[in-house]
Amino acid sequence: MNVQIFAEPSGYLDFARLGPLSRAAAAVLAESAWRRIGDMPLAWFEEQAARTRSAAARLLRAAEHEVAFVSSTSHGLFAAAAALPGEGVVLLPRGEFPANVYPWLRFEGRGGLRVRWIDEVRLTPQVLAEHLDGSVRALAVSAVDALTGYPAPLGALKEVLGPGRVLVVDAIQGLGVVPLEVEAADVLVCGGQKWLRAGWGAALFLARDRVAGLLAPGLGGWSGVEGPLAGPAPRPPLAGAAAHTMTNPDYPGVAALGVAIELVLEAGVAEIGRRTADRLGELLDTARAAGARVLLDAPAGAGGPVPPGAGRGAAEWSGIGSFTMPGRDPAAVHAALAAAGLTTTLRGEWIRLSPHATTSGEAVQRLAAALHPPRKEPS
Repeated sequence: MNVQIFAEPSGYLDFARLGPLSRAAAAVLAESAWRRIGDMPLAWFEEQAARTRSAAARLLRAAEHEVAFVSSTSHGLFAAAAALPGEGVVLLPRGEFPANVYPWLRFEGRGGLRVRWIDEVRLTPQVLAEHLDGSVRALAVSAVDALTGYPAPLGALKEVLGPGRVLVVDAIQGLGVVPLEVEAADVLVCGGQKWLRAGWGAALFLARDRVAGLLAPGLGGWSGVEGPLAGPAPRPPLAGAAAHTMTNPDYPGVAALGVAIELVLEAGVAEIGRRTADRLGELLDTARAAGARVLLDAPAGAGGPVPPGAGRGAAEWSGIGSFTMPGRDPAAVHAALAAAGLTTTLRGEWIRLSPHATTSGEAVQRLAAALHPPRKEPS
């Protein structure tokens, strides 16, 4: 992976919050700004959108017409919730990030599905099976949990759901940085501002043909219908994911997203995932050596310290890991990391680390120094 095309600070460990732009994405945004003041720029933007759709279809292993563009992950999730009107239930893990909760809550009671919570830290196929009955029409889940870093077993979850129910996946914490079973997702949404390093403005919306008969274009606007100016409304919805779009996308954002996805495809998700997991493992082992307790190191209630390298299994690594320092104020620890040049996120008692494949070993050294402050000599 060519690290020269990226320019994040060496201590940046916060891709789960925001990924610094790649130089390539920044360049295409700059060109987009220039094109905006040029003559007839729309054709160039449409060419970039077609290029992005092609790259996204390869990343998602989908047909191009199954991919569309919306403004954000939240926009896409609202479109997903609106696409499932009528009676029935959507299952939601209790710990889901709020972006994957509020769309379903807002449509509940307004013609949408009723929310049924799953109170488990890790959603496994066995747990899912226990919550299924004839009323369940969908499951909405994050591909990777934003705090724990736990990757959902998408393939096994879809197998339990079966073809008559819809698996809706919020993929923003995993797409492009860890191998995901994207084929399992019936509907998938992902913004470009985190691990893809494409900035804000555009997000992917995937709706597979196999569930087209289960979805309605609830948020579909004029851009989602055939010939919107050809006759009186309502016009027939377009085939594929475009039926769920409200209007034209942010074309500069789409262009940047396309360049970002092409970089991922060039490097290979497997290689990016391996490097990211290795660096995260080094960081968490460093925290453990300093006495940290790492979230999801052991099953709930197991107790006892976990030695370096003996935590989560390799199949569970993502780009995210969180830790706390028993007996130390989390805010003070977080401030010490910032003083050492490390950018992290503080969530309650947990400090979240989210490096990328390009994160240097210097970040590990800084973490060790920050968590092992020099002792003061007695006066």
